Amino acid sequence: MKKRIIILGAVVLLVVLGASAAWYYAAGLVRQEIEKLAFADGETSPQLSCANLGIGGYPFAFDIDCTDAVAVSGDLMVETPGLRLSAMVYQPTHILASVRGPAQISDAFTGQRSAVSWSSLDGSLRLTDNRIARLSLVGNDLSWNDLLLGDTTLAKSSHVELHLLDMPEAHDVERKLASLALYLKADAVNVPAATLTDTALEVEAELSGLPDDLTTLGASPILPTWQQAGGHLKIVGIRMNDATSDLNASGDLALDARGFPTGSISIDSKGVVERIGPLIEEPWRTLVLGVPGADGRHTNQLNFKGGTLSSGLVPITALPPLF
Repeated sequence: MKKRIIILGAVVLLVVLGASAAWYYAAGLVRQEIEKLAFADGETSPQLSCANLGIGGYPFAFDIDCTDAVAVSGDLMVETPGLRLSAMVYQPTHILASVRGPAQISDAFTGQRSAVSWSSLDGSLRLTDNRIARLSLVGNDLSWNDLLLGDTTLAKSSHVELHLLDMPEAHDVERKLASLALYLKADAVNVPAATLTDTALEVEAELSGLPDDLTTLGASPILPTWQQAGGHLKIVGIRMNDATSDLNASGDLALDARGFPTGSISIDSKGVVERIGPLIEEPWRTLVLGVPGADGRHTNQLNFKGGTLSSGLVPITALPPLF
């Protein structure tokens, strides 16, 4: 009996030592991959650096803490006090994230500087076969401020949430293409420049023609690859409303072989023309929002084709190609 207990104890010890060795080995690989991001060029691939990088959570999780994080992509640089990522060892395809604020944002090309603050900002990513099953981002008490000349509030919201959900019924296995449904909600939106106060915003959309393997993302130019795959952006609905006005929009957009947007967006609104009067002069207000009907609502359709944006059948401006 005593011999069996000794053998069992030895087996348990070996399992613990093996699991510990595997955890530390995996943690080392994770550290190496994150540290590599600091040597990216920031142009073809984003650059991320941490003043201090810690990896904990032994033995059941990987908790990654990046303090004084700096991310660079092109001319844009984002600095934040801290970024935390967590995943369970037995479920590495489900990642939880949180970000400490405020984030400082600067554009080297325009010289623009701004800050985004929040009371909480959390994210979650769940993968299925390297395909996004669900990506969520939820923030509370968000404020975006311009810091170029003083400290000016650009926009605020008490609660914002963004969700990307896989559409398994639209998964094209043969062509290795996925589709995502998007849902965005923002409560009590305030934009002083647009005279928006306590505005509710909801966006529903569907995006098709995406690679179903995230590891291939960026291997080829994103927009040309999306166009060649026949990708479409279906705007199921954009809804905004406050105490005195509302706006609804829907449509379908894609890119043609030359990179020009193609498709249309229908807009229905009431009270918006009066709100944006000081910001947009005529005839642009009517060309975008349309003329009012007997019920006072403005309706219009914006059409995109061959590098031209038209209001109904009337061309109003030229658009550049997106690639």
